[in-house]
Amino acid sequence: MDWKSLAETLFGSDRGLTLQGDFLQGEVALDGEPLTVVGTTGHAPIGVRLALAQARAVLDTIARHPGRPILLLIDTQGQQLRRRDELLGINRAMAHLGMAIDLARRRGHRVLGLVYDQALSGGFITSGLIADACDALPQAEIRVMRIPAMSRVTKLPEDMLTELSRANPVFAPGVENYVAMGGVRRVWSGDLQAALRQALADAPTEDRRALDGAERGGRRLAADVMARVLEAP
Repeated sequence: MDWKSLAETLFGSDRGLTLQGDFLQGEVALDGEPLTVVGTTGHAPIGVRLALAQARAVLDTIARHPGRPILLLIDTQGQQLRRRDELLGINRAMAHLGMAIDLARRRGHRVLGLVYDQALSGGFITSGLIADACDALPQAEIRVMRIPAMSRVTKLPEDMLTELSRANPVFAPGVENYVAMGGVRRVWSGDLQAALRQALADAPTEDRRALDGAERGGRRLAADVMARVLEAP
């Protein structure tokens, strides 16, 4: 689903949203209440420019509209793989975006991520995975790394990783696997406006991803390890 169709489905219109290149932002209303939308489209690679633009939109909302909910619309192929962005410090720009989202959460803004198309790698980690909750549409594509790339990094054979991915969601792409791991809270279907309304109403104020992963059987040890670390003297 393209962003205009999604906006019309969720808000009745795409008015209030502006598109500059691949950067999407603006103010919409849900049930008469204002909502800030920040996101990307066109499978955007997140470079320094895009990361800083998103961070600025989040920080402006914190400064001008205390407590207003923020919806992150996610469609990204991951971080921009370009020498210029590396030299400009893409790692710091993306960290700045993540910290801006975290600050919004700490200041009382409900921050919701929605993967409506594609979510890959660092572009997803520093947006939807830092929100209070991240949901997805059924047709969305989510992964951090393809198995061939994972093989090059881990030095493990592709056949082994492919076999592992059949039984362990950690090694496998796909919306269902991210739901099992707790990275995606739920998949929207049917009335998308009602799904958004519910998602904002019950957005958690504490990070439940590890607990959800344990309960769903897709990430079995993270919550226990975290609890043991916190209990350690």
